[in-house]
Amino acid sequence: SRGFFAFNDLLENQEKSAYTKWFHINKFPIEAYPDGNASSYVGWWDYKSLPKFNTQNPSVRQYLLNIAQYWIEQGADGWRLDVPNEIDDDNFWAEFRHIVKSVNRDAYLLGEIWTSDQRWIGPDHFDGLMNYPLREALLEFLEGTLSATGFANRVETSLTLYPRENVYAMYNLIGSHDTERIRTRLNIDLNQVKTAFAFLFAFPGAPAVYYGDELGLAGGKDPGCRGAFPWNKEKWPVELYAWVKNLAHIRKRFAALRRGDFTTLLKDDRRRCIAFARKLGEQAVVLAMNASPTPRILHIPVGNLGWTDGLIIHDLIGYAEYLVSGDTFIVRLPAWGSAWIG
Repeated sequence: SRGFFAFNDLLENQEKSAYTKWFHINKFPIEAYPDGNASSYVGWWDYKSLPKFNTQNPSVRQYLLNIAQYWIEQGADGWRLDVPNEIDDDNFWAEFRHIVKSVNRDAYLLGEIWTSDQRWIGPDHFDGLMNYPLREALLEFLEGTLSATGFANRVETSLTLYPRENVYAMYNLIGSHDTERIRTRLNIDLNQVKTAFAFLFAFPGAPAVYYGDELGLAGGKDPGCRGAFPWNKEKWPVELYAWVKNLAHIRKRFAALRRGDFTTLLKDDRRRCIAFARKLGEQAVVLAMNASPTPRILHIPVGNLGWTDGLIIHDLIGYAEYLVSGDTFIVRLPAWGSAWIG
């Protein structure tokens, strides 16, 4: 599989030599780089440079499991498995998980599965998945092709698909090495990108920032999305970089943003606005989002958060104050804008 050939890239030279020798002894010569498809062995999608391993062979199976164990013993925090669904073998993945967790019970097992699929989550598979369905729902909402209600429905459904501990271990992303850059896809207004990050850092799961997205790096799909990181700090967009840095700092400060329950407070399809909350005990944070090119004034109901009449709350990113009146408060959002309030 493509994923397990990546394991070979991590082997020491001595192990690589043993690997190559094994293939030649067994008359499986690998001619990785000439033109054409793999012919004397099975290649992933017929690529010569990516030979597929037969996990039904006991020797091959044990070889791979030994590698998985070795790097955890060396201190790796876990494994990210590339397209693991292409090893269509539940028993293999159960063995893989057992081997890894027997060395470090807290090691993180992440599967690159592009769809919502309950098969791949749980005690016989992975702790979390790369949350591409969440990314797509968010971008469709910000682009105007998904309504506020539709967005809320897809978000809420994603939270019920898996056990809570796995939902909170999902790898949430808005860009990766396999997608066009967030700045390229959301090219109307920088506030769109900032709002995408505001949602990413407020949603249950582990927020993942693909290098350069915090600087608005542009690029289409592979290979455009894999451009070099701009190391010259003088050319960094201060506004976006400070925004993402601040979101990460606030998430660390507020346990509700990491471990709190998630609830929808407002859905406005006509004005393309939505508000969510994260709540843990008496602590709560509200995320308000405006996915329209028009500034909006929102009346957000907060009675179920325990926020009472007369309570003063604050913009956690900016400097504004808000007053709870009855069971609501009013917030003004710029075009494509967002706010965290708590």
